[in-house]
Amino acid sequence: MTTALILIDLMPRIIGLPLAPHSGEEVLARCRALAKSFRASGRPVVLVRVDRPNVAEQPPGSGFADDLVRDGDIVLVKRTIGAFYGTDLDAQLRERGVDTAVLAGLVTTVGVESTARAAADHGYELEFVADAMSGLAADEHEFTIARTFPRFGEVRNTADYI
Repeated sequence: MTTALILIDLMPRIIGLPLAPHSGEEVLARCRALAKSFRASGRPVVLVRVDRPNVAEQPPGSGFADDLVRDGDIVLVKRTIGAFYGTDLDAQLRERGVDTAVLAGLVTTVGVESTARAAADHGYELEFVADAMSGLAADEHEFTIARTFPRFGEVRNTADYI
């Protein structure tokens, strides 16, 4: 089976928020390194961003961070907190024989956690890259990394994949 990297909401308007314990730029740099490693080994990279529903125009900074998406990546736009509901993420992963999802991105307790819970419901094994995600508050991030995510899968760091 295959392991896929799923990167959540790496968008300028979210990267620029006051995040903790890691800045958005730190998370972006680590996610770029992860994506490079996964691509080099032929493993799928999934990039997910959110569009706000029921608005005529998305706020500035709603696209992916510059130079993030590459040919061959799976690119999804979600309209809810998690990446599974209302998208074809599960079908895309199943088509590629994916059984393990490695999650990173922004924000730990919002998009990442919601996607993780849905991935678990869909039967995927989970891994979390603790230093390649960040929260709106350091204590929320640290609690989730230490207490919530270990109940769903393994918690690792970027260096474990590079």
